[in-house]
Amino acid sequence: MKMKLALLAASLLLAWQAQAGVATGIDKQHFDSAVRAQDDIYHAVNGNWVKHAVLPASEDNDGAFKQLRDLSLERSRKLIESAAAQPGASPEAQKIGDLYHSFMDEAALNKLGLAPLRGELAEIAALKDKRALAAWMGSAQSLGVQQPLAFYVEADAKDARQYLAGLYQNGLSLPDRDYYLGKDARFEKARQAYRGYLLKLFKLGGYSEPERRAQRVFALETKLAEAQWSKVQNRDPQKTYNKMSVAELKKQAPGFDWQAFLDAAEAGGISAVNVNQPSYAQAWAKLAAEQPLQDWQDYLTVQTLDAYAPYLDDTLAQTRFDFHGKALAGTLEQQPRWKRGVKAVEGNLGEALGKLYVQAYFPPESKAKMEVLVGNLMKAYAQSIDTLSWMSPATKKAAQDKLSKYMLKIGYPNKWRDYGGLEIKRDDLAGNIKRGSIFEYRRMLARLGKPVDREEWGMTPQTVNAYYNPSLNEIVFPAAILQPPFFDAKADDAVNYGGIGAVIGHEISHGFDDQGSQFDGDGNMRNWWTAEDRARFDQLTGKLVAQYNAYEPLPGKHINGELTLGENIADNAGLQIAYKAYQLSLGGKSAPVLDGMNGDQRFFYGFAQVWRTKIRDEALLSRLVTDPHSPGEFRAIGAASNSDAFVETFEVKPGDKMFKPQDERIRIW
Repeated sequence: MKMKLALLAASLLLAWQAQAGVATGIDKQHFDSAVRAQDDIYHAVNGNWVKHAVLPASEDNDGAFKQLRDLSLERSRKLIESAAAQPGASPEAQKIGDLYHSFMDEAALNKLGLAPLRGELAEIAALKDKRALAAWMGSAQSLGVQQPLAFYVEADAKDARQYLAGLYQNGLSLPDRDYYLGKDARFEKARQAYRGYLLKLFKLGGYSEPERRAQRVFALETKLAEAQWSKVQNRDPQKTYNKMSVAELKKQAPGFDWQAFLDAAEAGGISAVNVNQPSYAQAWAKLAAEQPLQDWQDYLTVQTLDAYAPYLDDTLAQTRFDFHGKALAGTLEQQPRWKRGVKAVEGNLGEALGKLYVQAYFPPESKAKMEVLVGNLMKAYAQSIDTLSWMSPATKKAAQDKLSKYMLKIGYPNKWRDYGGLEIKRDDLAGNIKRGSIFEYRRMLARLGKPVDREEWGMTPQTVNAYYNPSLNEIVFPAAILQPPFFDAKADDAVNYGGIGAVIGHEISHGFDDQGSQFDGDGNMRNWWTAEDRARFDQLTGKLVAQYNAYEPLPGKHINGELTLGENIADNAGLQIAYKAYQLSLGGKSAPVLDGMNGDQRFFYGFAQVWRTKIRDEALLSRLVTDPHSPGEFRAIGAASNSDAFVETFEVKPGDKMFKPQDERIRIW
């Protein structure tokens, strides 16, 4: 169903527009008076916090997003403990309470040790041939065990009305192929840590020749890394769309028993599959045929141990953390057990918990206010498209058509997920996680042969995030992000437009970034551009790539402007559109001066403060290699430096560090 957004007439004044004495919503205690906004808006607004904030030992980062996520976890904990105290309230409350109890019963888990995994480990050890290997890998798709290929079901990129099965490259335990192949000393340090982790897993599992097994697994993963596509290559929706028959897959990638794999994955009847990385699938099949069965058994053994270590005894859980948490992210200690328990509930009963979250923490008026905000942003976006100097009338018309078909989801789903078929036992944590993974896998499989469900959500209400889905042409804002510093019903409009307004603009803009712009208003990958307009768009985005390539968050490690291009487009366009919407909301009137700040200043301060963050070097390195988002500091600086309104508001002049001549400012949407 296409949702029509109701726009306010004439003035677009918000129902909660600022009145005299209203809070600004700006955290001025975090300002650094020694830094001018004209030189560095991020540190001017957040510098005092950056100087004095101490990262908790159990976290690899902190900041505005993280603090909201912690609030969501705290609230979820209360809801879970309340559910546990009233097990008879509902079947879902019973399951929530029982799952949390199974995680928190540390003494019972320590007694069990590896026992909950003995069945799977014995199956791997008993594999007799490559056909059996293929079958086990297919069956283990439902267990959440990482392996060289991931089977999935999503909307067909070229026919968004129906679902299509797919195969995606997978199977690396280090964050990315670069960690295996790169010469950076920091990558080599991570490789050494991984070799040590493999050795410990084999020893804890009681396996003979642990050193030799660890060496073989590392060598195998390196071969997988050599065959995998880069993160930048995987951003291209055209190159990763390779729909073919199963017969064609078998022909193109011989050496692996695809039918045994699909049959065991409960997908033996599919007629077509999208192979995201065809060259990798071919290389994988060749490796599967050539590498000894024992090597694959060792590989699957450690992947199974790694996947379930958080749900076993303290020794295995700590060993896993020492690698993933300490070595790869720089975190000093594990999160409190209750936090990990809450995440286990969210991962398996997310919408059941979300239903409780919405009832307790998301009043109807919050949804109504967001609908007004989104309506204002959509109107500003439509006006902006009409005024683009680089786009022809024909492409503008197509862009407006796509914008008019956006579907909006705010707060929570209209239709909640049914967990009636999921069995949860109070004394069986690993079993609960297995059954939860199987339940979710089969829910995904059940999509095949059915129309695409346009009501489904990809995030739970308690998630502090938002997203755009090109196949549904939708923007989605979970309840938990609709809180300060992003959205504050008690603050004036300026900070709300600079915060959640820029987030809304960001998500709208994903429909028009380098990836989303290849999909039409019905969610189909189809070219709706003239060749000349696409060339001009590519020229503009090329400049943005160069801008972000120049940023160096770590010594010798720059932002990858190609990897982050989509998010950078959305950040820049989101800020521009949010500012236009804020001006529309004023209805031609001047914003009041509050606490010595005019409206435009508060808008940009509100934008900068949501990107407040501090992160450990190890975690930052991983994000620079894998994350399509730029680090928070550069999200604030990069977008503001291209804004004419920012230059005018703070009278930025040549010589100021954030000054860019007008003809060098990048304006896309």
